[in-house]
Order: sequence, then structure tokens, then C-alpha cells
Amino acid sequence: MSLSDSDASSVGGDYRNFRQISRERLLHEMLRSAKTGDSKSTWKVLIMDKRTIKVMSYSCKMADITEEGVSLVEDIYKRRQPLPSMDAIYFIQPTKENVIMFLSDMSGRTPLYKKAFVFFSSPISRELVNLVKRDALVLPRIGALREMNLEYFAIDSQGFVTDDERALEELFGDEENSRRGDACLNVMATRIATVFASLRELPFVRYRAAKFLDPTTATTFRDLIPTKLAAAVWNCLLKYKETFPNLPTTETCELLILDRSVDQIAPIIHEWTYDAMCHDLLNMEGNKYVHEVPSKTGGPPEKKEVLLEDHDPVWLELRHAHIADASERLHEKMTNFISKNKAAQIQHGSRGGGELSTRDLQKMVQALPQYSEQIEKLSLHVEIAGKINRIIGEMGLRELGQLEQDLVFGDAGTKEVINYLRTKLDATRENKLRLLMIYAAIYPEKFEGDKASKLMKLAGLLSDDMNAVNNMRLLEGSSDAKKSTIGAFSLKFEVPKRKHAARKERKGEEETWQLSRFYPMIEELIEKLSKGELPKNDYPCMNDPSASFGGPSQAASVRGSQGQAPHSVRARRSTWARPRGSDDGYSSDSILRHASSDFKKMGQRIFVFIVGGATRSELRVCHKLTEKLKREVVLGSTSLDDPPQFITKLKLLSSQEFSLDDLQI
Repeated sequence: MSLSDSDASSVGGDYRNFRQISRERLLHEMLRSAKTGDSKSTWKVLIMDKRTIKVMSYSCKMADITEEGVSLVEDIYKRRQPLPSMDAIYFIQPTKENVIMFLSDMSGRTPLYKKAFVFFSSPISRELVNLVKRDALVLPRIGALREMNLEYFAIDSQGFVTDDERALEELFGDEENSRRGDACLNVMATRIATVFASLRELPFVRYRAAKFLDPTTATTFRDLIPTKLAAAVWNCLLKYKETFPNLPTTETCELLILDRSVDQIAPIIHEWTYDAMCHDLLNMEGNKYVHEVPSKTGGPPEKKEVLLEDHDPVWLELRHAHIADASERLHEKMTNFISKNKAAQIQHGSRGGGELSTRDLQKMVQALPQYSEQIEKLSLHVEIAGKINRIIGEMGLRELGQLEQDLVFGDAGTKEVINYLRTKLDATRENKLRLLMIYAAIYPEKFEGDKASKLMKLAGLLSDDMNAVNNMRLLEGSSDAKKSTIGAFSLKFEVPKRKHAARKERKGEEETWQLSRFYPMIEELIEKLSKGELPKNDYPCMNDPSASFGGPSQAASVRGSQGQAPHSVRARRSTWARPRGSDDGYSSDSILRHASSDFKKMGQRIFVFIVGGATRSELRVCHKLTEKLKREVVLGSTSLDDPPQFITKLKLLSSQEFSLDDLQI
């Protein structure tokens, strides 16, 4: 029996992306190591708790698990059938309840399983190790006792969440509770640290520093969230360095810790990529899309669930494309499919020639059973894109989207917002609320006194809706809130003198598609970090940088990306949105192999963690910058939120009702 983390290293061989490494550790280091242990059993039972079931499901398919010799997956807290002839693999959190449950399974004359291979998702306390060692009956029945240190959800090839869904409420709520907040940050830090343990990386831990107005301004808990989290992550990593010999002794990557105050607009503005539109407009549950398909028995249409994720090559190619670009490409794909198929050409010819619509093409190819698998995926995305385009038209989102982006870049103001609210009476409550939230982030002084109630009345919103606007002030921290209330006169006199804009236009960015001007703030921060230009006063480093920081290793990675043609995310056929060879196969292994081919010549990884929820636009930016900087950029957060989810969370931040007269952003 060994008490250590798994020994296999991620260093060497082909470059593997973040999710690949997570997947291989679970399948090979955990499941396969149990298969090749001192056990003679062929099939095993895999027992997990609620969290580790999710950890596993985000990285691996059931077929992958079965291939490694697992015939049954069980929940540790559900009643289970005794299988005394089979071995069990436990992948569990190191809690007292889980350890007691495991000991109960394996104790007595007739244990539930023959032998147990136990893997903990994060470091286990010495107290719980001793609890296991004291049970003389169970000890000989343990084949392995290890810390896997993998307690995050790999939601994307370059993204993970710690699944702290209530982080916004617990850390930014109106009633500050530092004890509860510290507990939340410590759990978060442990889960973030397991990312670096899994990848065998040691990061420079940088964070957004608290803003200080003057020596008399009190610093609140909210001001210090990134600082506290950075310290907690670094403490976890120091313990790893003492415990695990295969963790690097010098820094190998960079981690930047931010909170949601870094960009209040990204979670609520309409993002126009295919992925973002799917999740914003289609009421999807996670990555699950439900659609109707014709009944095979000739009855009414049947509902079918599909997952929009990496195993679907069409999704992988189009998810980060602008919705107009995605629609064009789908029509091209359908047309190409027709042109290469003789049966379809005959059918096309029988229609009297002329150009067919995408809908006609879809119906045509559905009549070709020999291509059912390929066309099923293509038809699915044609249907989804068509549905999104209809919703965009019905809700008048193009005009709203234009106003949102004009506000952000300072090309529109109060007059345009008032005009929209007065004339667009059929706009939904949610869309009007999102517009006012963007307006409030840029023009906070417009919500002072009774101005807020007038705007609410004009927009036809409820006081519950306005809580979301009101609570935006909580994301700014006390320092910024005080700054906006220091004398209304200074605010009012300054307003006409300067152009309000939440961000500047990015030079060298070519706009092929309308409504593609917007970019999340982390795009600039990551680029500055990669170039070594991030201000150290605003973004200090927890492990005080050595002389080499920003020097040889970093300079080399920057030099490696120089001398190449300028790359634009908005080019119509941008390579960051379209992996080469993505049409070659449909299996997860095939897609992962293609994804890895672009990562062979990469510099040091960059990790960005956002406390309080990340957005799909921020995840898109990480994919884009990976291509541009030739460094894998991994986005982490407490959760991945679509606008409706984020607004709901924001409404819950108030612990009491506020008078609209007291409303200050």
C-alpha cells in the first residue's frame, strides 16, 4: 500500500492539452493502475461520491471507463449489492463521512468487495489516514491508498470550474460574513491547487490587488478576495512541494487570479458567437439540447436529447464562430454534401434547378439513409442555427446588440438608451434589464436619487429586476463605491468633458462580421501578462518573482510568437474557430488527437481564474489567444454562467430590500 499521489508524469512526449491530461490521469493513473495491481479480478466496481461522479463525467465517457475494466459505477451513499468476488475502486473526497462509509463497506467477515483501491480527490488529513490505519481488519484488504488530487470539472479542453455555484452570494453578498467567505475561498483554493498537481505545474501566482483611495479608507473583505485566494492557493502549493517529489521546484507557468469586478459587462452583454447564442437563447440545460425528430413508427415527432460538446466535430468547428458565419458555413457544408452525392444531384435536378435554401437541402439529404450519421449532425446544427436566427429576428436583437456595443465603446449614451426604452415596447423584460445593467456600469451617476425609479418605470421593470442593477455596486468593492459618492458635483461636472466608454477599440482587429467589436477585459490582461507588461503594483505576485520572471523563459515564449503574420479573430475563416481535420472522425479520441496537433510547439501555460463566474466570451478568448500567443491559455472559475443565470445570482446578493431612492451603483 502506498500513500502518495500518482507517479506518472505529464512531462515528455507530445504536448497534451488541459482536458487530455485530466482524462488520462483518471483513466490510466487511477483505473488502469488498479487493473494492473496485485488483483486477479478482470472487472471492477467504481464507487464515487456526488462531486467525483461529476469530475469523472466531465473528463471521460462511460465507454472509456468500461474499457479500463469497470463493469459497474456506484454512488457511495446509495445502498449497494455485495459483490465479494470483485474488486472496488473508490474515487472519493477525503471527508470523514466518506472514509467511514468506505471502512464500513470493507470491514467485518463479509466485506462488500474483495479488495479496495482508494483514490482521494484532494489531500487527506493525517487524522483520517490514522483512522484507516487503525482498522486492522480493513488494512489488508486495501490495494492502494492514494491522493489523486483532481477535484475540478474539466468543462472544456481549456476550461475548468471549481463548482462553487454560491461563490457570488457568499463572497459578494451585502451582509459580509468573513468566516463564511474564508471557508468558501479555502475550498476553492484546494480545488484550484489540484489543477496544478494534476498537470505537474508550479505557477507564478499573480492577483488583482485591492484598490486603496487613501489611508483613511477601510478595506473590506470584498476588496481582498483575489489577494486572499492567491495566498490560499500558494499555501496549498507549498504543501504539495513538501509532499510530492514530482512537482517542479521552479515555476513553470503563470496563474492570474481575478474576480468578477474586473468586467461587469461581459456576463450580461449579448455575445454573438454560435456557442454563446445557443446557451443564451435556447434554454439549454448545461450542454444538453432537446429537439424533435420524426417518429420511426409514423407517429407524432419524438423528443431527442443531444449534447453539444467536443465529440461533435461540427460543433467543435463552429462554436466560436459568429452566428452569421456559422450559418453560412452550414449552408456551404450542406451544398458540398449534395454536390458530391449523385442521388442528391438527381433529386436536385428533378426540382427544375435553381439555388435551394438550406431547409430544402436539409430535407434532401435526410432522404439518403447511407449518410445518416453524417447528415444527422449536420441537420441538427442547421436546425439550431435556423432557430437562433428566427429568435434574433423576432426579438429585434440586432438593434439591441448594436446599442449595447455602442454604449460600451462610447458611441451611444443616455439619449439612445431612453429612445430605445420608449420605442421598443415589445422588448422583453430581461433584454431591457440587461441594457440598463450595461448602462449602469458605464454611467453610474445616472442612477442617483430618483433617477433610478424613473428609468425603472420607463423600462416597465419590477423592483426585483432593479435589485440586479443595484447589486452591481457590490461587485465593485467599497473603494470604488465610495469613489462614486464623493460629491455628486464632481461627477456631474466631469460627465460632459469626457467620452464615457467601458473599453477602447482594439487596434489591428478586423471586423468581418457586424456586432463583433466587443471583447472581454481579460483579453487585454492575458496579452499584457504574456508580454511581461502587466503592472506589478496592480497585479503583484504571491511567490515573489525571481530574476528570471519575465526574463529568459518568458521572453523566449514571446519571441517564439513574433515574426508571424498578424492574426485576426474576426477574419471570416479564422483558424482558431476551425481546427484542421475536424471532419475526420466523430469519436472523442479522434477529436482529442486533432486538438493536440496544434499544441506541439507551445510556450508556458497561462491560467486565469475568475472568482464569481466566467462567461462563454471569456472562454472563447482563451482559445483565440492560445492560437495567437502560442501558449495554452486555461480559464478557470467558480462557475460558467450564461446571462440569465448570472442575473439571477446578482439579484440574490441583497440580504434586504433597498429603497430605490437610496440606490447607488
